[in-house]
Amino acid sequence: MEIRKMKTEDYEAVYGLWLSCKGMGLNTVDDSREGIERFLHRNPDTCFVAEEDGKIVGAIIAGSDGRRGYIYHTAVSSDQRRQGIASKLVDTAMSALENIGIIKVAPVVFDRNAEGNAFWERAGFAVREDLIYRNKSIIDMVRIDT
Repeated sequence: MEIRKMKTEDYEAVYGLWLSCKGMGLNTVDDSREGIERFLHRNPDTCFVAEEDGKIVGAIIAGSDGRRGYIYHTAVSSDQRRQGIASKLVDTAMSALENIGIIKVAPVVFDRNAEGNAFWERAGFAVREDLIYRNKSIIDMVRIDT
């Protein structure tokens, strides 16, 4: 298995992987091909895929606002789980974020995603009880729940 930087050409395979993962929250704007292209353009060194035998089996989207790092859409193919792929992706993204000067990272996970939240807990990420995450869309988008 190889971990490498994500490219725009990986979009279809990565999007299919996301759709296959229960608990993943996607929307038609941010997670469109154009939305992911914008994200990769802003964060060219912090998004990765895990590839085995030419097939993408894992992905992590990580980026920074220059002050904090954020991790979105970490996914591993259901038949490849429990092999350390997600942990390797997280370690790779964390190192990449550290290399650009980021010292604090927050994964964004839906509260209903029990499997994802259990993973992040095992990985040492604590829940922040002192924050309320707020969101407001500038344009309408359709949310896609898996």
